[in-house]
Amino acid sequence: MTSPKVRSIGLRGGLWVLGGLVLLVLAPLAVFAPAAAAICLIALALLGAALADRRLARLAASQEKLSSEIGVLSQRLLKLETVTAALVRHRLETAPAPEAVPAQVAPGPAAPEARRETERLSADIEEVTTEIGLLSGIVRELAAVVATQDGDIARLKAVPPPAPAPAPIPTPAPPRPTLERAPVPGPRPVPPVRPAPEPPRDTGRAPDGPPRDPAWEAVLVEAFDGEGLEVFLQPVVTLPQRKVVSYEALARLRVGADTLPPEAFLPVLERHGRTTALDRRMLQRVATIARHLQSRGSTAAVAYGLSPLSLYEPGFLRSLGRLVSDGADLSGRLMVALPQASWRSLDAGQAGVLAELRGRVGFLLDRPTDLRFDPAALAERGVAQIKVPASLLLRPPGQGAPADIALEDLAAALARSGIRLVATEVEREAEVPDLIDLDVPLAQGSVFAVPRAVRAEVLAPGPDTGPPPSPEPPPEPPPQRRPFRDFLRRAS
Repeated sequence: MTSPKVRSIGLRGGLWVLGGLVLLVLAPLAVFAPAAAAICLIALALLGAALADRRLARLAASQEKLSSEIGVLSQRLLKLETVTAALVRHRLETAPAPEAVPAQVAPGPAAPEARRETERLSADIEEVTTEIGLLSGIVRELAAVVATQDGDIARLKAVPPPAPAPAPIPTPAPPRPTLERAPVPGPRPVPPVRPAPEPPRDTGRAPDGPPRDPAWEAVLVEAFDGEGLEVFLQPVVTLPQRKVVSYEALARLRVGADTLPPEAFLPVLERHGRTTALDRRMLQRVATIARHLQSRGSTAAVAYGLSPLSLYEPGFLRSLGRLVSDGADLSGRLMVALPQASWRSLDAGQAGVLAELRGRVGFLLDRPTDLRFDPAALAERGVAQIKVPASLLLRPPGQGAPADIALEDLAAALARSGIRLVATEVEREAEVPDLIDLDVPLAQGSVFAVPRAVRAEVLAPGPDTGPPPSPEPPPEPPPQRRPFRDFLRRAS
């Protein structure tokens, strides 16, 4: 049987030979007939895309077949384990107790029968053990084949079809030599007056979005520049005790009698260049809330998620360092969250500033696009928590991007590097036992508490006179444990 590596080398060699033949044919054709060369190149690109799509379909069908075979083998393994347990139980039940055997027993006709029964049971157990070993080897080979096909599918999806190359511009023939005549002096011609180009009209439509309403956007910007920005707090609780350990600060915009969520006004602020101003104002208020909690004797921290655009604003991260330097010490009480994409694309300057802030500001990773985490690298940069939506943690098998770490081991692997996993957007009570089974230490969502507004007197300058802005945590229910049989049923 030809190995996948040999087949891959043969396929690449064939592609290189085909590419060389195409280059030898199209290079002369591009010089003499550029249009025909461009058409041939487009046809080859379409043919290559069709072949890649066909191969992708075959690989997907083969993967489905292998997955079904693995399922059948798993069922057979379970049946074999059941049979083995029954045989061992039968052997233990039929074996005579040591106390019941007399010291001197004369050989009788029952002794050979018992010996034959024992030998038959031993042969059955040995046969079952051999079959289990063979099936385990087959499962390992199928797993290796499935992994190889997953890599081929990912590579085919990642490589786009080649774009058609522009047709070469033919070199014009050199002009024929002509006899130049001396210029005759005369009046200089007046160049024609060209009309100025008209400015582009504003159609009121975003480049890749729905039509915009300039009047409504002006109302939103005016409310933001005024006193319309509000801060809401949503607690983060421990599992299974449901004890509040920190809060997340969420921005809201009050327009008249309505309070708008971030998705309703953030795109407008981004188009009008107010994103960095939003982060500055929110960080100032978050620092005030953290100092207020500290003065009340609370150990809870307050986190806020920055916009990726603010990282590229000159001096923004430096101003964050000055913010935490003023007033009381906020070590461990003020936390800043960055998206997963921002952590992966930090340049040297941004990484250096964040390293200077480590110890004075806590860091979080939120808004992940996949579960491919590097706990050691994140811990080295000072990340203390990773926020993952509950739907991404509890998704059915086969959906979403594959993770480098199994879901059952994700929380433990992060904890070994000093990082705590936080399940966000927990909207149903039925999701809580599943998160507890995955050993998720922290959770956040409407099941535990909804976001609540911080009163204006807490954010006003001066001594704090009101109670803490944090909402009261719900009563602590007893820890919920699920039987091991339910865990096996969910794993299968």
